[in-house]
Amino acid sequence: MEQENQAIISIPTLKQVQKPPPSSLASLELLKNYGSKFNKQKNKSNVETCASPQKLSTEDIITLAGTKYIQNSSQWHDNNLYIPYGTVLGSLLSEEENKQVELAQFVLAAAERVGCQQFERANMLLSHFHLMNESGNIGSTVQRLLFHFSQALQERINRETGRGKMKLHRSNERNKETELIDKMELDTNIVVKCHQKIPFNQVMQFAGVQAIVEHVASQTKIHLIHLNIGCGVMSTCFMQALVDRKEKPVEILKITAIGFSNKAKLEEIGKSLMSFAESLNIPFLYNIVFVEDAMEIKLDQFDIEYDEAVAIYSPCSLRTMVSNSDGLENLMKVIRKMKPFIMIVLELEANHNSPLFANRFVEALFFYSAFFDCVDTCIKEDYECRVMMEAILSEGIRNIVGLEDEERKVRNVKIDVWRRFFARYRMVETGFSESSIYQANLVTKKFDCGKFCTIDKNGKCLIIGWKGTPIHSISAWKFL
Repeated sequence: MEQENQAIISIPTLKQVQKPPPSSLASLELLKNYGSKFNKQKNKSNVETCASPQKLSTEDIITLAGTKYIQNSSQWHDNNLYIPYGTVLGSLLSEEENKQVELAQFVLAAAERVGCQQFERANMLLSHFHLMNESGNIGSTVQRLLFHFSQALQERINRETGRGKMKLHRSNERNKETELIDKMELDTNIVVKCHQKIPFNQVMQFAGVQAIVEHVASQTKIHLIHLNIGCGVMSTCFMQALVDRKEKPVEILKITAIGFSNKAKLEEIGKSLMSFAESLNIPFLYNIVFVEDAMEIKLDQFDIEYDEAVAIYSPCSLRTMVSNSDGLENLMKVIRKMKPFIMIVLELEANHNSPLFANRFVEALFFYSAFFDCVDTCIKEDYECRVMMEAILSEGIRNIVGLEDEERKVRNVKIDVWRRFFARYRMVETGFSESSIYQANLVTKKFDCGKFCTIDKNGKCLIIGWKGTPIHSISAWKFL
């Protein structure tokens, strides 16, 4: 696993990675590891005594399905399409949970056949899955999760077999998901509402803001550079934190947004931030560095003054550039020349960049099962927000499972990989203060679902998770 990550992040060799031979999901140690995790966390008495409507989490269902799939792998390799569940735990689960476990096994079996390039067999398994999963993407959380994975598998099959057109239901669903994502990008209110309901976002935001404020504590001219400004929520939070800093009033705050698309939206955000800064009586300048490719980014586009304290904020941005190795390298060289006081990096804590399809599929299935569980728990009552969040997650699933090689624009790798990469630019990781960690933990307590949000340390960085499953990393860096 570590060798896979290291090879893929090694710039500029992304396109040189050879396609590995087909492999079997059932033989993967990775899937077995997830099964052993379930056995440690859930025992028979846990299942028997649990009286809540949702006895097992989404990830628990998927993990149990993986365990049972390995146990019955030889039968799945036969021509039988239906493998009866029939286990000791079967009688302890509800009828709905038993069905969900069976559905997950069909998706795992289809993925295994795809990994072995047995596409007709995979098609048969997916067809049977859809017959059983009559609710499609409007059923339970597990059903919706599996539906999106099945659609991504179908797209991969169609691409691998050279079929010109995807199945109609997939095409329609893709159009709906794209429309929802476009609507979310255009409607700032929806973005803010979703941001406020998911604890991860605010936990990382408050920890990151606190870290930046601490590193520019003695500075009065501050330049914050955003690699992905989103809807500007972090910037407003940063302004409020600066206002509370009584000892060193801000002479000037400059915010520069780097953008690769939708310049009009960046300009709209700038106007909003201008208005907000004025209400706080903060001298403020806003700049946009708009380029089509990271290779076009140059130092002189940022108008950095010699006496400015530069801080970089990168929320889940670098992962979108891993496939563009030249652009990512150029960006890092430019950032180094800026001599920032601090660089805050937020990324997904997941390995979805393995050259082995089977590994990528398993990692993605368990990662997104935790994320879907979080979305359902935190924003279940807000249908519009939940559907839009799941549309975005579905695009992530499609990128990992449905696409290959140059088509895969987003590449998620874990913090250990980023550490090796940043070391090339003489970047040194710095820890978060007790105040930053306190702020992060305080945020979780403001959410009804906050008890499921976990904050752990990995070296000097923080890992934000859901029910123990890592979801995000937030790390702070200085340049030597």
